[in-house]
Amino acid sequence: MLSVIRVHLPSEIPIVGCELTPYVLLRRPDKTATTDDVPESAPLEGHFLKYRWYRVQSDKKVAICSVHPSETATLQCLGCLKSKVPVTKSYHCTTKCFSDAWQHHRVLHERAASAAAEGNDEEELLRLNSSGSGSGVLSTSGSLTNGSSSVYTQKTGAGGETLVEVGRSKTYTPMADDVGHVLKFECVVVNAETKQNVGHSCTILTSRVIPAPSPSPRRMIPVVGGAEGIGHLDSNGRPLSMGSFTVLSYNILADTYASSDIYSYCPTWALSWTYRRQNLLREIVKYHADIVCLQEVQNDHFEEFFSPELDKHGYQALFKRKTNEVFVGNTNTIDGCATFFRRDRFSHVKKYEVEFNKAAQSLTEALIPVAQKKIALNRLVKDNVALIVVLEAKFGNQATDIPGKRQLLCVANTHVSVSHDLKDVKLWQVHTLLKGLEKIAASADIPMLVCGDFNTVPASSPHSLLAMGKLDPMDPDLMVDPFGILRPHTKLTHQLPLVSAYSSFARRGGSLITEQQRRKLDPASNEPLFTNCTRDFIGTLDYIFYTADTLTVESLLELLDEESLRKDTALPSPEWSSDHIALMAEFRCVPKTRR
Repeated sequence: MLSVIRVHLPSEIPIVGCELTPYVLLRRPDKTATTDDVPESAPLEGHFLKYRWYRVQSDKKVAICSVHPSETATLQCLGCLKSKVPVTKSYHCTTKCFSDAWQHHRVLHERAASAAAEGNDEEELLRLNSSGSGSGVLSTSGSLTNGSSSVYTQKTGAGGETLVEVGRSKTYTPMADDVGHVLKFECVVVNAETKQNVGHSCTILTSRVIPAPSPSPRRMIPVVGGAEGIGHLDSNGRPLSMGSFTVLSYNILADTYASSDIYSYCPTWALSWTYRRQNLLREIVKYHADIVCLQEVQNDHFEEFFSPELDKHGYQALFKRKTNEVFVGNTNTIDGCATFFRRDRFSHVKKYEVEFNKAAQSLTEALIPVAQKKIALNRLVKDNVALIVVLEAKFGNQATDIPGKRQLLCVANTHVSVSHDLKDVKLWQVHTLLKGLEKIAASADIPMLVCGDFNTVPASSPHSLLAMGKLDPMDPDLMVDPFGILRPHTKLTHQLPLVSAYSSFARRGGSLITEQQRRKLDPASNEPLFTNCTRDFIGTLDYIFYTADTLTVESLLELLDEESLRKDTALPSPEWSSDHIALMAEFRCVPKTRR
């Protein structure tokens, strides 16, 4: 007879919005063990499995620390309540937790523009748990409200606790009402004919549900002038001027690379894909970008998650998977570049796929001596790709509107080779992409955007080539060229007038907040101080370049403070689910100028 051997829940901590799917180990009638589901619609030997999820309501509901979400809060910042900061951000587990986070936490008050809260001393901002037991938090009214509601029925458990039934499937996604409560999962074999339970039910208890940690919203900052801190977006996140559009570029950290060995400082629950995918989706959707360029998107995650989920928000999806000459493993987990665009803002015209492996094979056939071909290919073949899409705007650009003329836009999305030792390969890949874009530019008068993770820092040779159109012949990176793929160095040029979007923050003038962003730039390169922040490395690897003769930058997504990110050691963290930060720029098409 069918029987349940064991029930196991892989998730360390249940989180609002993240699916919980227990492993149910069964013994089949033939005595074999399996984790296959046996639903009522397809019984096995006259039996099926019935599932129930309950919220355990006997325990006092507790608040969760906003910095350490696995810890119960013991104090609350009253300044947050006065300044109307989201209440979940006001909780802390210890006074040390609060004082360590104060430098970052006080920004929440400043953003809420609460002059009254800013006048309080730190001691006045805290209200300790009156019992001192650490089991609850007092708000200004002296109590915590429950707010929970029954979805199905209530019953009394074996230990006398009240159980509120909240789900009847194998998978359950915790909701806001579950925060602070333990969940109970119950699985039992049922006779398909009599509908009676057979044997004992198997149950497991989770730890207390925590709210999904969420970072403070990043604002769009006007490059010059404009209302301070507001940008050019309306209440729905759309550009106020319909002639402008926004572009987001983001390396989301593929699950296949999110190893607990590499990111040991990130809690395992916050590193799990079931958590990160929901957190990433929430972040991406909140930006309301018209065009979204993602890197490190796994093939299976594109098909099963990002494409269908972003489709619900009005995006059409295009994807280019990396080639797999080097990759060893399940091809479904190969990552690539995904570009999404709003159907109401753009239509798809053309798609180009750049496979650097193919270009490497052509190069070695033409240039490399036979004896060195295999070694050269081993160095050049790294599976990297670029996805280039041509879009047609469905909105007008006041400065360039010509009756009957289509407004086209070319968007390149790439992820360049990772290895720091292969400087020649990085430079060759970037040059190969630029030559391809030059061909497109020669065939059409079209604004261009080049987005992605270039795995190269400012002032390196690939960055210099992108930004300057040429290289200094004495550039030290040119010395790393064992197979002569970069020679002659005079060929390493391009004619595209590319400028880095974030260098626009370096312009003089603007508001106080623009000046604050300017301090987050490297003065030597005018690039962000960092876009990648791990325990072992911090620096800029991601860029959005644009053709300055056809586009102008209106506003940029604000940059982050290293100090605020370092409070969780580094990225990824419970709040930010990638080791990179997103970049976003608002552009407007302008009449093409002669160079």
